[in-house]
Amino acid sequence: METVTRASLVEQIYQQVGLSRKESAVLLEDILETVMVALEQGESVKISGFGTFSVRQKGQRSGRNPKTGEEVPILPRSVLVFRPSQLLRAEVNHESLDAGVDDDND
Repeated sequence: METVTRASLVEQIYQQVGLSRKESAVLLEDILETVMVALEQGESVKISGFGTFSVRQKGQRSGRNPKTGEEVPILPRSVLVFRPSQLLRAEVNHESLDAGVDDDND
């Protein structure tokens, strides 16, 4: 299985859009920067037909050290969540979507 990298995304933009490789790289970086800034500010990023990125806050909770069994506090933190759209789920699972499914809810 192959991994999609920034370089491979830039190459796809270059081949499909017709921008230069440098312009393609700048475009990709601008898009990724926009997504990162929105997430840092606590906004959700919804890409129709793909999915929604959001940041969720996890509160403090208790955990255990697996070696000693000692109870330790796990500090509050932010976690990045990706919720794929129904369309993406169907594509990954090689399924077809019914015509009546509204993808805007994902």
